[in-house]
Amino acid sequence: MPTNCLRWTLSLLLGVVLMMTGCNSDTTSTAIAPSPEQSPPAQVTPDASPTAIANLDPQYANLPRLEGKAVVEMVVKGTPITMQLDGTNAPITAGNFVDLVNRGLYNGLAFHRVVRQPQPFVVQGGDPQSKDPNFPASQLGTGGFIDPALGTERYIPLEIKPNGASTPVYGQTFQEAGITQPPVLRHHRGAVAMARSQLPNSASSQFYITLADLSFLDGNYAVFGNVTSGMEAVDQIQQGDRIETARVVSGLENLRNGSTTPANSVPPTPPGAG
Repeated sequence: MPTNCLRWTLSLLLGVVLMMTGCNSDTTSTAIAPSPEQSPPAQVTPDASPTAIANLDPQYANLPRLEGKAVVEMVVKGTPITMQLDGTNAPITAGNFVDLVNRGLYNGLAFHRVVRQPQPFVVQGGDPQSKDPNFPASQLGTGGFIDPALGTERYIPLEIKPNGASTPVYGQTFQEAGITQPPVLRHHRGAVAMARSQLPNSASSQFYITLADLSFLDGNYAVFGNVTSGMEAVDQIQQGDRIETARVVSGLENLRNGSTTPANSVPPTPPGAG
């Protein structure tokens, strides 16, 4: 095999391992793991609609859903990054993200994992523990959103809609479900998707933005939107950079079962302070 091909193959394999562990780029032993107090929801049938999911598993009944589109703006190092979120093809995944943005969860959180070598891969953030500048960087990548109403971590099911299907596949990768067609929402450069552990239904608040086309992730991780402007700012993100603010610009009226009242914004703590 030519050297360049071998190098690219190895980098892809490394990328898969890193993404599946959901870890900091310097640590491969920590994962976005469920807490001992709450296991992720059980897998559901791959052809279930969102309504059927709510009926099958009570843990899904009150999850936020986005019925249509929404636009979110994140500001990093003074530059806005605009994302369009697709609730038509990923209603639960997009709804969860819109709800968390509107709650103010992402304000002040850091991008704890940035992978550009040996090939451009992803920038990843959304661990609530990163708001504390004194929290050990080596342990970031293990946290998720704690629902204040329940006192437990909110998990969402893996949700990927096959091209040509009327409803998403839930709780299974395409390989596990025996699906060969590509998903509607793919890992093109600038895709916004949810990070998770090896368990399909373990995504919570951590997300990533792809720095290149990463088709080998299609059918394995849930894409729910894409960057429509500010990709040059994403390309400049470094590990430890913080989301100064995140807000829902439009489409909040399409959110169901979520918080529709924005939380008070709290100025983020500068990186390395404290």
